[in-house]
Amino acid sequence: MKTKDLTQIALMTALIIVLGMFPGIPILMIPVPIVLQNFGIMLSGILLGGKKGTIAVLIFMLLVMMGFPFLSGFRGGIAVFVSPTAGYLFAWMLTPMLIAFINRMIKHYINCKNNFGPLLISTLLTSVCFTYLIAILWLSIQSHVSLSAAFYANALFIPGDVLKAIIAVLLAQRLNKIIK
Repeated sequence: MKTKDLTQIALMTALIIVLGMFPGIPILMIPVPIVLQNFGIMLSGILLGGKKGTIAVLIFMLLVMMGFPFLSGFRGGIAVFVSPTAGYLFAWMLTPMLIAFINRMIKHYINCKNNFGPLLISTLLTSVCFTYLIAILWLSIQSHVSLSAAFYANALFIPGDVLKAIIAVLLAQRLNKIIK
């Protein structure tokens, strides 16, 4: 890896950590708050690509696992990986790689001059569909609730995450012009 790559990975890890410093917004009686960290996870996949973005997220997860309170609400430690929110954490580890992979597949099969559409689709499929699938399954198993109850509990977050995905793609496109 080049110094530029290491710097980008470190900066993205730092951004994800900083986004965790913003307090989560609790909703009703759901144990999962609205957070900004998933915005950083999306950006890592969009800006850095699959490999570097995944490395940034994995470094972040290792720091959390070691006990650093970098998750929203100043949480950290191995216990968060068995909490009701752990499904999100597991999905986040694969998000950058999946965003990059799906984006490449869409671009391969659809000749598109504008990158916004394919990038938005890959971000939505990964950051909303895939992440919520894992989060709902985990919440259902961990909290001993039905899949439908876990789905309805998570459905409140989907509109905000769709908005975060749109903003992440728009921001990444502007930043990519500056980076390159």
